[in-house]
Amino acid sequence: MIVILQPKIPHYRCEFFKSLQSKEGADIFCYESLADVKKQGFSLSDIDFTHVKSVNFGRFLYYNIKPLLNKKYDTLVLMWTFAHITTWILLILKPIHKKKIILWGHGISIKRYYKEQDHPSLLLKLMAKMADGLWFYTENEKEIWRNVLNDEKKCVALNNTLSDLGRSLTADLSINKVKLKYDYGIHQHTVLIFAARFVEHRRADLLMKAINMLNPAKFAIIIIGDGEDKPDFSGYKNVFDFGAIYDFDKKTELFALADIYFQPAYLGLSVVEALAYGKPVFTLKRNAEILQGVEYGYIQDGITGFIFETLEKLVNKIENISSNEIEKMGHAAKMYVQANLSNEKMVSNAISLLSH
Repeated sequence: MIVILQPKIPHYRCEFFKSLQSKEGADIFCYESLADVKKQGFSLSDIDFTHVKSVNFGRFLYYNIKPLLNKKYDTLVLMWTFAHITTWILLILKPIHKKKIILWGHGISIKRYYKEQDHPSLLLKLMAKMADGLWFYTENEKEIWRNVLNDEKKCVALNNTLSDLGRSLTADLSINKVKLKYDYGIHQHTVLIFAARFVEHRRADLLMKAINMLNPAKFAIIIIGDGEDKPDFSGYKNVFDFGAIYDFDKKTELFALADIYFQPAYLGLSVVEALAYGKPVFTLKRNAEILQGVEYGYIQDGITGFIFETLEKLVNKIENISSNEIEKMGHAAKMYVQANLSNEKMVSNAISLLSH
């Protein structure tokens, strides 16, 4: 039986954990309080978990080691971060407790991507060498660390997906778009959609700049999401702000209305959702100032979306792309998700390392 340690269980990870529980037998432990999770703006899943006590020492964290040493657990899936003191203790004491340890993380930091893709953290490298296996989200991160460690057997890419993604893939988007536009008061020809929490590094300034560059008579922008860094959209007649939405039918209507998914920076799981709905993703190229999550790797430039060097080039493409090109890319987006990002595939990838 395995135990998985996480800070929290957001709603979009529920299907993955439930599938692991049914196939492998897994207990989930979380160290963040419910109050902190709600403060961060996450919608929680209904999956059962046990809260484990923890203490912070600045950026470092110690969580209670005792529940994880229960004899019924043979494998521990822990967070791959050098700031977790307890994880170091468990790695060092492996010869004594004799439990297998899998480290789960993005592989390299979003904030330090350019540095760590060439020079991965020595502390993370030491942890990886001490562990029995490594879970990554994408093939890109897996390949970087496979070359660093020179060990193919330790590494597996899960691919990062969403609960109920199949519903988005099979959702009926043939809803009468003219009627929907009328219902929502949208009269612009082209509709862009943005769906993400407004947090640090999301570069809301670039989003606002692009909105100001687009002709408000021709382009509407649908906003889904809240957060401390959210701009005030009330002065824009072509911006339709819906806040955080967790209702599937409502969100499906808004994606049915949209032509393009548009997010300049700090892409995350919203990429998966947009591609599943058949919307090409428009974003900026990752660099030291434009941070992107690992899901950035799911964008096939020119096939399932576009990655631009500058905001001006991005806006220019929005203004000149044809409906036929949008439709073709949207179809390719759905095909990519079906082939690579199903929850079943994520679970089977995880289990392949557990079995090994």
